[in-house]
Order: sequence, then structure tokens, then C-alpha cells
Amino acid sequence: MSTVEMTIPRAAVAPPMGVNRLFAAGAPDLASHLARFGPAPLGLTPGQLLGELEASGLDGRGGAGFATWRKLAAARTSAGPTAYSAPVVIANGAEGEPMSAKDEILLRHAPHLVLDGLLLAAAVTGAREVHLYSGPVQLASVRRAIAERSDARGVILHEAPDYFVSGEASAVVSAIETGVAIPRDRRVRLAVSGLGGRPTVVSNVETLAHVALVARFGAAWFRSVGTDDSPGTRLLTVSGDAVDRKVIEATGGLPLAEALGAVGIDTSRLRAVLVGGYHGAWVPASDLWVRLSNRELEPYGTRPGAGILVALGEQHCGLAASVGIARYLAAQSARQCGPCVNGLPAMAEVLARLAAGGGSARLPDEVRRLAAVVTGRGACRHPDGTARFVLSTLEAFESDVRAHLAGYCEVTHP
Repeated sequence: MSTVEMTIPRAAVAPPMGVNRLFAAGAPDLASHLARFGPAPLGLTPGQLLGELEASGLDGRGGAGFATWRKLAAARTSAGPTAYSAPVVIANGAEGEPMSAKDEILLRHAPHLVLDGLLLAAAVTGAREVHLYSGPVQLASVRRAIAERSDARGVILHEAPDYFVSGEASAVVSAIETGVAIPRDRRVRLAVSGLGGRPTVVSNVETLAHVALVARFGAAWFRSVGTDDSPGTRLLTVSGDAVDRKVIEATGGLPLAEALGAVGIDTSRLRAVLVGGYHGAWVPASDLWVRLSNRELEPYGTRPGAGILVALGEQHCGLAASVGIARYLAAQSARQCGPCVNGLPAMAEVLARLAAGGGSARLPDEVRRLAAVVTGRGACRHPDGTARFVLSTLEAFESDVRAHLAGYCEVTHP
């Protein structure tokens, strides 16, 4: 099995189970890091590193999955001639998603790999200012790492608030600029105009750690595991009824059933798995053979995203479980535009009426109508992600929908 497992919380990294790349140093201190990886190859030209990143197929690990080399190249191209127009690079370690823990584990156990990637990204783009944005526990680990090395003394640290949209890229920029993590209505890409109007790269900390590995070992090494459309490894946070959140490092394209089995989840007793977190989609238990790649997850309307898997046991009603998530997402909006203020609560409550049973046969269509109304109309992608999740609920639990409309629940009264 191509995984390396860490239970949360754990004082040290567990012994590797197969793949062990990001945590290969075995300890968070600089001496262990250098003994395993050696110094970061800062002598690479921007063209060389961008070429290796393009060949590697590394995409963002924060959720959007945008090609890493394109993001860096866009900021470099947008750079101006002065310090006031030079790019900015921000390492994003905010984990507002309640079911995720991978960024915390990475920053606690491999902070030097993240710092290497951050400094390499700054070198590629020509950035003169670098930031790292994360929670208080993670920042404590990063501070200890910075104290061990002179090249990272200029990294500016920021504490991320603990709510869902705080890690959205424009919210990160807003938090650093104004102290308030509210998504912006982005008419211009951050790579063109972000923090202080400068070209800005906001990159997930796991992505940056992979940048540091690609710079050292090359694209061919990175692609030596995984699949053609999901090369390398990625961190997954996996949880279920009897299993609290666990983080594993898995090869790209790992079958969903293997990822669940790696943390001890009994796949024979599941109804579905939420893939991609609360902005993801449900994959029914009959399809656990599907691989965690963009290509194979596309029919379900999701992607590996931030690497979150939530297993739903057979004893749970899919509609009832989804109502709780939909209400949470409605409450977690920035409350700055109509789709979030009005649309998301309305959609969650119609779904709740459907789950209550015996309602109008028109309720599913009303959920779909509200999802269409909010999609693409928010200041950020929060309404889109919430609508995607709710629509996935109707599809994955279609039999539950029929049962509830008939006035009973298949789980409580089979």
C-alpha cells in the first residue's frame, strides 16, 4: 500500500508505510532536514525550475488544482521594475475546512521543506516579500524552524482565523493587508494585482513542499509514482465514524477504497464517501474502486482538491448528514453578497425540509433552482462549492430523496 500514516495528534511522524517523501526527514529540525534532503538548490535559474515544475505536472494542493508552474510564471511575467511592483509570495497554511488536518501536520513535522519551497517560489518570481499564513500551532513550529536558519528570517508570519473561507486566496490577501479575512470580488487575477496591487502568488503549503522536492530531484523523480494525470504524492485527511481524522501521504491516483482502508475504515459498511471536503461531492459506496484523480472523479463533479475524505457509515441517512453540512456552510459565509446572505440559508433549509420527510414533491427541484441561482454570482467561490455539494447530495442519495418524499427514511425504517 502506497501510504505513510500519521494519527492526529501525534508527537512524531509514524514509521513510513510505502511512500514517504514529504516526511522523509523523520523530524522537524534543520539538522534532520539537511541530513535527508541537503540544502535547497537555490542556484537553479527561474527557467530551469519552471521547466521542471511544468514537466512534473504538480498542481495546487489547496483545492483549486491550478498548475503550479503557471501560477509562478504569471506572477513573474506581471512583475514591474521597482520594489513597489515586485511580486509577493504567500504560503497558505490556513485550514478553515473542519475535516482537514494535512497542513497542520505538514507544518509541524516538515516546516523546513515548506520554507524551502517558499524561498524557491520567491526566487522564481523575483518576489521581494514573502509571507506565511496559518494557525497558531503551525506558526509556533514555523517560528522554531526560522530560528534555525538565516535565509528565512525575512518570512513574515500571520495568524489565520479559524473559519471556513479564511483560506480562500483573496481572503488570505485581505487578511494580510487589512487584518480581516474576507474574500474579494476578483475582477483581476491575484497574479496580476494582489497584495498592495502587486503580482501575488498564494500557494498552499503542501504545494510549496512539493516544489522543494521537484527542485532537488526533478520532474522524472516526482512522476515516478502516481498516475499520468495525478503524478507524485499528495496528503489526504481521512475520517469516518470510528476513525478520527488521520493524515496519510498517498500516491496520486490511489483507489478510494485503499485510502480508506489505510486508516482502518471498513469499506463494506459505508453508504458513501465525501471527496474533496465540504465543497466536494459524494461518491457512493458502490464506486469505491474509483481512483483519486481529476479524470476519474470528474463524473462525480469533484476532484481530489485539498485531499479530504469523509466516510459515511451505512447507519446514517445521507440527507440528514448533508443538511448539517449545508447549514454549516450557510453560516460560514463572509456575508457580503446576496448569494451567501440569502441563497445559501434558503438552499440549506429547503434541503432540511426534504430531509424532514413527507414534503412537497417539488422540493428537489427547488433545491436545484436555488443552486443555479447562487452559482457563479458570489464574490468568491463559496456559493459555487456549497451548491456543488448540495446537488451531489440529491444525486448520491436519490433513493433517500424518494423515501423521504414518501414520508419515511430508508435508514431508520428500512
